[in-house]
Order: sequence, then structure tokens, then C-alpha cells
Amino acid sequence: MKKTFLLSLFIFFMLLLQACGKKYPIETNMNETVAWFSFTTQDHGTLQLDDLKGEWWIADFIFTNCTTVCLPMTANMSYLQDRLEEENIPVQLVSFTVDPERDKPEVLKQYAEQHHANFTNWHFLTGYDFQTIKELSIRSFRAYLKEPEPGSDQFTHDTRFFLVDPEGKIVKGYNGVQRENVELIIDDLLALKKDGFIASGH
Repeated sequence: MKKTFLLSLFIFFMLLLQACGKKYPIETNMNETVAWFSFTTQDHGTLQLDDLKGEWWIADFIFTNCTTVCLPMTANMSYLQDRLEEENIPVQLVSFTVDPERDKPEVLKQYAEQHHANFTNWHFLTGYDFQTIKELSIRSFRAYLKEPEPGSDQFTHDTRFFLVDPEGKIVKGYNGVQRENVELIIDDLLALKKDGFIASGH
């Protein structure tokens, strides 16, 4: 009787885990859904959430006039892009500006080129107002975002890199300022690739 009860309990929890989402071969620390968006890229194109459906992607929040954390974050994202190519891992990178008034497509493109971005799989997004990106940041990514203090032009924003699955679920956040975390991301992506969750790149 006890064995039957324990077996039933085990099955119940397994079903519960499946209901909460896919079980990936990595440690996850988030379970949020990205709200639909349609924004402007650095090339005046459009990138929608639907365009990323079926793909793994990594997002961050930056702005080109940032004098502190964005510099190492963007350098680390650039390094991550190089590592993705080396390991043949097909993952998209998405950088949302939190200063859309200043960061027009041309500004973002120049900033991206300074950091050796390859636009094949790294997209810099703008074309919205601050309230829109604030809502996306806070509600979807659970990432704080605050306007500059009076007399300042520096936004306060989250410094994580967010791993998003092909269904638009944010499954993990990593510290984007520390270079060593890039290798943690690569390790996780290789584990996902090994188990068939990510196809081989081209």
C-alpha cells in the first residue's frame, strides 16, 4: 500500500514538472514568458518575437551612452558571439536599448560595429518609447529598469544575459558583466545541443 502511494506521488510530481515546462539538462533559475514585441533593428528592419520562435536566443538590456556596466556587457556578448561560432551553436543574440530616444538605428549600428558585432545573429533593437521597454523588462524578464536621476543621463538596468527557449520562455539568467560567465553559457548550450534541444549550426 505504501509503495503504491509513493509511486502515485512520484508520478504526480513528474506530471507536475512536465506541466511546468520542458525539463532541460541544465540548471534553470527562471520560468517567465516573453511578451509579444515588434521592434526596429539597427538596419531599420523589424524583428518580432515571432521571428525568434523555434530558436534559442540570449537577450540583454543596454544603452550606447552607458559609462559603466554596458561596456563589459557588450564586450562579453561579442565574445559570446565568437564562442558560439567556434562551437557551431546556432543561437540568436538580442540587445534591447533602454534609451530609445537617443539610440536610433544608426546610433545602435555604429555602437554594434565598434564591438565587432555580426548582424547575422545579433540584433540591436529600438523604435519604442521608454515605457514600452520598461514594461517588457520588468514584466517579462523580471529585470529592473529605472529612468536617470535628475541631472543624469544614466539609466539603471539589469545586467543579466537571459537565455530564452524556442517557445519564448526565459529559462535562465546569467551575470553579463563577468567574462567567466560566458563559458557557463557555452557549457549550458553545449549540454542542450548534446541532448538534442539545439540543432547543429550551419
